[in-house]
Amino acid sequence: MKIVLGITGSTGVIYGIRMLEILKKLNIETHLIMSEWGEKCISMETEYTSDYVKSLATHTSDEKNMAASVSSGTHRIDGMIVAPCSMKTLSAIANGYDDTLVSRAASVTIKESRKLVLMVRETPLSAIHLENMLKLSRIGVVILPPVTEFYTKPKSIDDIVNHGVGKCLDQFGIEHNLYPRWGTF
Repeated sequence: MKIVLGITGSTGVIYGIRMLEILKKLNIETHLIMSEWGEKCISMETEYTSDYVKSLATHTSDEKNMAASVSSGTHRIDGMIVAPCSMKTLSAIANGYDDTLVSRAASVTIKESRKLVLMVRETPLSAIHLENMLKLSRIGVVILPPVTEFYTKPKSIDDIVNHGVGKCLDQFGIEHNLYPRWGTF
């Protein structure tokens, strides 16, 4: 399996980082693209460095490199996750405005009928945000905000992050034990 992972400039970069950590443990090939603000949020929100995050990925591309392999439909991937997905990136994807490699790779994922999962991060949501999400959902894009669940009785931020990451992995049928399934606790 091959997954493209975009990390954009919205709070919650830990979701993208944890996703890379788990996919690496599962020996799943990843192609990482980080926006400028995605990289800045790493140092603002975590103890990690962007070099550490890049080291987790199988491949990386600069967001300005519109000639990267993932900008073409002929590059075979199984899908893409944007975690977190800023409202700017959501808007670019919803409106076909391929100004960065993240939005271009997402557009390619859509046009090639591959799975695209967006972990959108914003609150409260405006009508514009909701309309962009609805537009994408209608064409099959999975809108998966990292909404906290409490039935598993999370005891830490890690438990909450793992649940969000696990929900994304479920979309691709990737087996994991990041959270207990309903009825197993």
